Order: sequence, then structure tokens, then C-alpha cells
Amino acid sequence: MLYLVYSLSLSYFLPAVSVRLCQGKKREEDGTDGRSQRQEGVEVADGKVDLGDLYGAAAGWVEARTSCPHIGTMPPAGADDLARVPSPDSPCSRCNHPAENWLCFICKDVLCSRFINKHMLCHHQETGHCLALSFSDLSVWCFSCDSYLDVQAILELRPVYEVAHLLKFGQRPPFRSLDVQDSGTGESGSVSRA
Repeated sequence: MLYLVYSLSLSYFLPAVSVRLCQGKKREEDGTDGRSQRQEGVEVADGKVDLGDLYGAAAGWVEARTSCPHIGTMPPAGADDLARVPSPDSPCSRCNHPAENWLCFICKDVLCSRFINKHMLCHHQETGHCLALSFSDLSVWCFSCDSYLDVQAILELRPVYEVAHLLKFGQRPPFRSLDVQDSGTGESGSVSRA
């Protein structure tokens, strides 16, 4: 018999999933008779999965916020501000590390992640600038909320995100359609906000 065990853990920034294969009738670590028992994470045995355990943070997903009270700290996304968005391959302005760098939404400084030399975290602590965009995966983080932000749902984030996407991939990002209801007629329709 073959058991597939998913052990899920949430690191500080990104979810990590490790997979372990266990064989045999008895499992030494839990003393069961070969039947699966739920411990930490999601265990798949005999083809049965508790799908309730595969949803949200319990499954190691990071759910981005669809609003943030700190959006008002960003400068208006005018042409001058957007022209200051540097290339996604820009090194950290303090240590010149070439990878895992973040763009400050407020001052457009590029600083390395907490996994390198923590310069973006230090920048937040020194200046209070709490909104940053990862040049690695173009995710947006609010240090004050301690959460990722949904760039699809928070329209104020889109201009800087779109410039970074254009610089990184050479094309505009796909944005999902929003269902908009006309307050005058009450009719709803799908509108793409790109």
C-alpha cells in the first residue's frame, strides 16, 4: 500500500509544500494499522481526501487582501511618478544584491527582501513606507497590514503594477473582468478594466 502525505507549512512570505511518501502496512511514526489518520496538514490515503482541508490558509494558501487602509499613502499615479518605476532587474540600492528585490510604491526605491539583507523591511521601519511590489513575482505587500494585496481588486495599485509588468514581460498584464451594475438601470454587465 502506498500513502501520500502532504505536509503543509506557511513560511513568512510564501507557502511551502513538502511531499513525503510512506510505504508499508504499519507506519512507525504514528503506530496506526496502515489506515490513514489526519495529523497536521492533509493526508491522502486509500484515495480519500478531506477537501475542507484544502481551502485557504489551512492549505498553505496566502489570501491577498482586497482592500488596504494604507493605499492613501501612495502618491497619485501620474506620468512623472510612473516614469520613475525602475526596471525589474534593478539591484538593491543599499547592497546591490541583484535578486529578490522590492519596489517601494511611495518613493520608488528598490531594496532587497527580508530573505536577503532585509533592506525593504528596514526601509519600512525607517520611513513608514509600507507598500511594496516584488520584482520576483510582482506581488504587492503591505508591511503595516502584514499581508499581500490583490492588485486585481485594488485599482490604485494597478498603474505601478502595469508599468512593472510591461518592463518585466514586454506586455500589459491581464486583468480579470469586473461585474459592474448600472445604478440608473439596475442592469449588470461585465467590464474589463485594463
